[in-house]
Amino acid sequence: MRKNTAQPCSEKEIYDFTLNLIKERGVELEEIAELTMYLQKDYYPDITLEECLSHIQQVLHKREVQNAVMTGIQLDVLAEKNLLEGPLQKLILHDESLYGVDEILSVAILNVYGSIGLTNYGFIDRVKPGVLARLNNKQSGKIHTFLDDLVGAIAASAAARLAHNRKCAQEK
Repeated sequence: MRKNTAQPCSEKEIYDFTLNLIKERGVELEEIAELTMYLQKDYYPDITLEECLSHIQQVLHKREVQNAVMTGIQLDVLAEKNLLEGPLQKLILHDESLYGVDEILSVAILNVYGSIGLTNYGFIDRVKPGVLARLNNKQSGKIHTFLDDLVGAIAASAAARLAHNRKCAQEK
């Protein structure tokens, strides 16, 4: 990514940077696709991981999603390095339950795909399957205050996108 230049970043630069941030934090897109599959398998038994992955990639092409992911991950990294000031450092470090900004960033992602994304997110955030359980493990030494919610929101949005697309295909 360009640093300290007047030139704006290209769509590809931002997309690639977002994907790299997710991967550097130890999350593979396939793991997010597995969450999407978990959310939709009861409704669409013929669903494939490849189909879910395609929807994950489409969600990640949205600028609002990229912005939320870049911002949240950067805050996690800064907290991990103890570079935030005052109470904010402690709030993010301990994933304080009353600090809801991590969920607010996730809602920004969910708003792109409507209310089904929000209900999917509420469910997956409560049960924390797959990669979400790992990201919530406070024993790893990594701070994932934002990342766990962002990953859940991406998966829930992809599930909503998939459901909308399947519904449209059935109506044709």
